[in-house]
Amino acid sequence: MMIRVLYKDQAAGRVKASLLSELITAGKIVAFFRSGGWVNVERDPIRGKGRVYHGPERREKSTRRVFFG
Repeated sequence: MMIRVLYKDQAAGRVKASLLSELITAGKIVAFFRSGGWVNVERDPIRGKGRVYHGPERREKSTRRVFFG
């Protein structure tokens, strides 16, 4: 899958999804596009960046079950 990105020099491009985290960590992109719209890597919540998520809990704990068989 290809992801739309915006580089620091304002150039737009597409990268493989597998490279997105590497580009964010390296500071090479300032934004990328996901289903909800453009994500600013400095401002918006991103998985794996060690940031605290301040939104509503979306994972319902009561539905988690462990099955042993």
